[in-house]
Amino acid sequence: MDLAILWFVLIAVLWTGYLVLEGFDFGVGMLLSILPRGDKEHREKERRVLVNTIGPVWDGNEVWLLTAGGATFAAFPEWYATMFSGFYIPLLIILLGLVARGVAFEYRGKIADAAWARRCDWAIQFGSWVPAVMWGVAFGNLVRGLALDDAHQYVGGFWALLNPFALVGGLTTTVLFLLHGAVFVALKTDGDVRERSARLASGLAVVALVVAGGWAIWAQLAFSVAWTWVAVLVAAGALVGVVVATRARREGWAFTLSAVTIVAAVVLIFGSMYPDVIPGLDGGNSLTVAEASSTDYTLTIMSWVAVVLTPLVLLYQGWTYWVFRRRLSTKDIPAPAGLTWQKIKDAAF
Repeated sequence: MDLAILWFVLIAVLWTGYLVLEGFDFGVGMLLSILPRGDKEHREKERRVLVNTIGPVWDGNEVWLLTAGGATFAAFPEWYATMFSGFYIPLLIILLGLVARGVAFEYRGKIADAAWARRCDWAIQFGSWVPAVMWGVAFGNLVRGLALDDAHQYVGGFWALLNPFALVGGLTTTVLFLLHGAVFVALKTDGDVRERSARLASGLAVVALVVAGGWAIWAQLAFSVAWTWVAVLVAAGALVGVVVATRARREGWAFTLSAVTIVAAVVLIFGSMYPDVIPGLDGGNSLTVAEASSTDYTLTIMSWVAVVLTPLVLLYQGWTYWVFRRRLSTKDIPAPAGLTWQKIKDAAF
């Protein structure tokens, strides 16, 4: 049972890593049509600046999702089966968004064509907005509870997942990721883009304080336990700090506090679920940590693998961020170097 609790905590840590790192990826993608200003050529340069801020790291950030899913499958197979079958449609929508976004990132600069870049931008935005909303809906339902039968299978439908609490959860994650992305852009850019993103982040922090604060209090009063009030208060204090830090142009502190907000949100979510991995709706059948876990032997092997490999992964990812730490501006954007459609046609025919 101790190993099962340990892996419940470790899976929460993996989701924390994913939401903190992929959260600013989503935010940057959502800002792709909001932040750039100026004439058509200048807007395209600013979009390329935004894409380049996350270009070296976005795919590494998604590894945290794969690891969280794989760890859930190995450590809590019944949790994995119930969650992935019950959330089949939302997870499929998220997957389609992530695929479209990944392809657009990789191929946007391959063809020097405005229409091609515009289509890729729409794919990036679709793959950022949709998962940002759907992850909040999914976690909102896990906090609220699902209608499970005696075999711990989800018996509700897709539309039952779109309840008011979960939808506000989706709005909460969207606003938090927008804020996180705006702060990251202010941290990673220079010039006009930095100024606009800092002003936007300052305003978004106030919106996030209202929206996320309302959802967190709702979750705390209706579904959570006493000790998670600490997470609610930490998140609220961190958001106030983001407002102060962005107005003082202290982007490093603002990004750190924005990350703390997301960490506190994950603590609230998993703290509200425990000792269940999927609470039963309205006190119904619940799937507990003990019922969903694998054998001690499996969990022991997983623990040793995690002890050996996790530091290596963290070191590599930290090194990546260090290498690409320099601020970017439109001055760093060269002329488009991709193929034109005419060159592609000439090569093909």
